[in-house]
Amino acid sequence: MSNTDDIKGRAKEATGKATGNKDLQREGKTDRASGKVKQGVDKVKDALKKKNR
Repeated sequence: MSNTDDIKGRAKEATGKATGNKDLQREGKTDRASGKVKQGVDKVKDALKKKNR
């Protein structure tokens, strides 16, 4: 899921940059940040699962 957010964010950011659309660029950056947060949460979940085995 987080990988999808990163890819979607990069596409929006690039499109916004190419068209001069600052709002789209910001949306892309937000999507990428969201993906990073989700990835961090997933890493914590995985670490907890391994610890509880």
